[in-house]
Amino acid sequence: MSNSVLIVDGVGKCYRSYRSELQRFASWFGVPIKPQSEHWVLRHISFRIGRGEAVGLVGQNGAGKSTLLKIITGTVRPNEGSVAAIGRISALLELGLGFNAELTGRENARHALGLMGAASHEIEPMLESIEDFAEIGEYFDQPIRAYSSGMQMRVAFSVATAVRPETLIVDEALSVGDSYFVHKCFKRIREFREAGTTLLIVSHDAGAIQALCDRALLIEGGRLIRDGDPQEVMDYYNALIAEKENASVRTASTEDGRTATESGTGEAVVDSIQLLDETGNPVEYVGVGDAVTLRCKIRVNESIDRLVLGYMIKDRLGQPVFGTNTHHTGQTRERLQAGDQLIANARFPMNLGPGTYSVSVALSSTETHLVRNYQWRDLALVFNVANIRHDTFVGTAWIPPTLSIEVPRGDRLP
Repeated sequence: MSNSVLIVDGVGKCYRSYRSELQRFASWFGVPIKPQSEHWVLRHISFRIGRGEAVGLVGQNGAGKSTLLKIITGTVRPNEGSVAAIGRISALLELGLGFNAELTGRENARHALGLMGAASHEIEPMLESIEDFAEIGEYFDQPIRAYSSGMQMRVAFSVATAVRPETLIVDEALSVGDSYFVHKCFKRIREFREAGTTLLIVSHDAGAIQALCDRALLIEGGRLIRDGDPQEVMDYYNALIAEKENASVRTASTEDGRTATESGTGEAVVDSIQLLDETGNPVEYVGVGDAVTLRCKIRVNESIDRLVLGYMIKDRLGQPVFGTNTHHTGQTRERLQAGDQLIANARFPMNLGPGTYSVSVALSSTETHLVRNYQWRDLALVFNVANIRHDTFVGTAWIPPTLSIEVPRGDRLP
């Protein structure tokens, strides 16, 4: 890939323990001493990121994501493989990393800008923009040790994005911010994207990954196991999380070429799922506002104490639009026997905007599929919504208003 700005080739990171500190010290100077044990946190990681591309990095806690970012930014050296980066990289990694708790926010920002290569005459104007963006008032001139985690994140992000970098790397630091500032951060990230900045972002937020990224990488057990479309990778990741019951994660290709993910123990399964119109006929195309029924036929394969059915409607980017389950509606079924069959009907008006949508379904013993997951199916159903009978509108929701325009009593129209 000739336009690659980041090339990670066969990267591995190992932490070794020795029988004594003397042996550890000797190993630093190349003395061939066999370690007592080795723990590889990353192994055989290879990928490329093109100029202007946005890539999401996902994985469970302890998978090796943060270590990989530290290797990419040069704060940790790999034991094998190499990283090649073109252009300036700005990174927001662990909260407070690089900050001196005894210095003020302004002093830390000035120091960080110098390390980033800013000239002395550029720093003061940049400090003003950092102070304005962070919006922490008088705290900007107080020691960092007096800051909350959210305030630290405000300063750290403001510094990291004071100048648009060629590549921006953001770890999960945004997870500690208040909703107002997180929205503000994502707005700046989108502006950078539109201007051509390459983005590598770590997040557990599927919506953020799918909205911001062109690709997603899934790290599991220190290895790269998925690299592809964000929705498909996030679906696989969700299935992987649900694997606590030793159920396998399976994938299959749909008719339109997308990858559907399924997991679960199989103690209960959805045999079929259909979207029906008002006359009870299956449909793939629905008009805005039409009454529809989502019908699931469920088969119980083994005796179970409790059954919860859930479904989630997603837009074409895989972002959740609406979801619920029978735990929340108070319709949980209990003490089912092998061979039992159920039909679940969810009736609702199709108050969605025009576009393509998918339905994911889940069967579990509780309100979440993360505990006793019988079945999780992504892309179980795909349907299309068209605006045939209503006034033109924009967005993913049909919220028809009763609109009136009146002249206040005693006033006249100009």
